[in-house]
Amino acid sequence: MLEPRDILETIRMIQDEHLDVRTITMGISLLDCIDPDIDRACQKVYEKITTKARDLVKTGEDIEKQYGIPIINKRISVTPIALLCAACKGGDPVKFALTLEKAAQTVGVNFIGGYSALVQKGFAAGDLELIRSIPQALSQTTCVCSSVNVGSTKAGINMDAVKLMGEVVLKASELTADRDCIGSAKLVVFCNAPEDNPFMAGAFHGVGEADCVINVGVSGPGVVSAALQKAGDCSISDLAEIIKKTAFKITRMGQLVAWEASQRLGVPYGIVDLSLAPTPAIGDSVAHILEAMGLEQCGAHGTTACLAMLNDAVKKGGVMASSRVGGLSGAFIPVAEDAGMIAAARSGALSIEKLEAMTAVCSVGLDMIVIPGDTPASTISAIIADEAAIGMINSKTTAVRLIPAIGKQVGDELNFGGLLGTGPVMRVNSRSPERFIARGGFIPAPIQSLKN
Repeated sequence: MLEPRDILETIRMIQDEHLDVRTITMGISLLDCIDPDIDRACQKVYEKITTKARDLVKTGEDIEKQYGIPIINKRISVTPIALLCAACKGGDPVKFALTLEKAAQTVGVNFIGGYSALVQKGFAAGDLELIRSIPQALSQTTCVCSSVNVGSTKAGINMDAVKLMGEVVLKASELTADRDCIGSAKLVVFCNAPEDNPFMAGAFHGVGEADCVINVGVSGPGVVSAALQKAGDCSISDLAEIIKKTAFKITRMGQLVAWEASQRLGVPYGIVDLSLAPTPAIGDSVAHILEAMGLEQCGAHGTTACLAMLNDAVKKGGVMASSRVGGLSGAFIPVAEDAGMIAAARSGALSIEKLEAMTAVCSVGLDMIVIPGDTPASTISAIIADEAAIGMINSKTTAVRLIPAIGKQVGDELNFGGLLGTGPVMRVNSRSPERFIARGGFIPAPIQSLKN
């Protein structure tokens, strides 16, 4: 039974502490749209998306009005488009990207994800064509997001794909240099990519998912930060308990929104992703949570330990609040999207090397990091390889979203606007990994992959 004080506390969290539902994401399978004629396939894709998601935005807005809960984004994820490309020999994959863009504009969503390929164990038909088309596709669209999974604990790391993705990331920036290199900000390279992730740019609808589902991603760094600031000089154990209780409350709200959206749309409820997803707004920062634990600034020694405790406590509290938890779930550390991370990067307290260490214990990886525009593709590939190795060995999801800032150097900035924020250009190690990346081949799966 809800008590008045619980209702008042939720209202205060929304008004003063940036509590929101970051996204309602409808996952749509496009497997029944496969056709050897790419034009017919595109028509089927458009019709299915605009039929299934016709009422998605209105439903989200109605729930916002009824409950007073801000729902920041309404999004769609679809079956990895490389699977559709496999049947369309000789067709231009960019046609699918333009179709996704048109469908997203028609139904009014903020983003649509799934211009994706899963190549952790090798390239199948359609994969190479799609991957090579990513820069062009992202330069010609605004809503479309792309992802490529290059490794997994079970399969190892496809280093040929890693090499190619370094080139693709750089090209995506070059083709959108006149728009602050936004192309590469919509592209994620994964290891152990989840199939039910509602967050962009990495969302796609996995082949093991139902035909259509509703996934919800919650937020709430400001709520956690405020709770820790009120705690005063208590022990680390007490801080963990506070985070767990706060995460429970945040996730219950996400569960309510997911259930309501599912009922109103007549679509099965998939999962709640209970990640703490920051924004550039002051007071809505994961970095500020770590600083509330006792760090002078994010990036100081102790940052990785604080983040590990935060991530674990968020999962422990959130998992009790929802019947289905999935996606990424934990704490995001996207530099350009987090006011505290931006400040730490500007001051020099936070480096890419420190961020890499933090990715071993957070829920994703090196996210929304701006690097000098003259960074070689081989260096970008090597950063991807390092991050994939952390994910592969630790049986966790890791990802890389790097934005080469064409024509800019350390100390300059890119301004993406909205949730994507502002990215200070961070220093990259200048020593070359080119010979290593040029070898190609596979990094074999680790021994812990043999669990059958």
